[in-house]
Amino acid sequence: MLAGNPVIPVITLDQVEDAVPLAEALVAGGLKVLEITLRTDAAVEGIRQIIKHVPEAIVGTGTVCSEEQIKLSEDLGCQFMISPGATDKLLAVGSQSSVQFLPGISTVSELMRGMEYGLKNFKFFPAEAAGGAPVMKAMAGPFPNIKFCPTGGIGLGNAKDYLSLPNVICVGGSWIANPKDIQAKRWTEIEQLAREAAALAD
Repeated sequence: MLAGNPVIPVITLDQVEDAVPLAEALVAGGLKVLEITLRTDAAVEGIRQIIKHVPEAIVGTGTVCSEEQIKLSEDLGCQFMISPGATDKLLAVGSQSSVQFLPGISTVSELMRGMEYGLKNFKFFPAEAAGGAPVMKAMAGPFPNIKFCPTGGIGLGNAKDYLSLPNVICVGGSWIANPKDIQAKRWTEIEQLAREAAALAD
């Protein structure tokens, strides 16, 4: 699902009314996979609106931190879930979910714990603070079958450093859907940022 989609916009929605025009701008710019973080009161209804009105979008939840949020993601009809970290309880529930689950890891030990639950796809977070692309490259040796979506500190300037690695399927970034741009309803500018991000796959 995530393969072939080089950049996943990490979205924080403050207003439900922004959900559909934002998703339409991102999809028009070539980014179909959207991560809506469960950090705000507008997130859940925003997800419902996007799934209903922008069928081309592949919608998932971000900042999934509890069993309840996993169940919520399933009930909403999301196609993936991403967490910032990986507790044993979260791994146990997420690995059994019908929705693809990417737990967040930043160390080899956390990665191996997730692998014990049968998981093969992970979020590497916070990517830049945790060592960046060199760490991703180093992990490819002992874990050749594991794939990552690095997120945290990634922008247009360094995204290709990650995307050039064989174990990176995509990167997550908030620069495409910056909260200030969303609040100002700069849909044309966001569409252009999406287009630039989508071009990173070339």
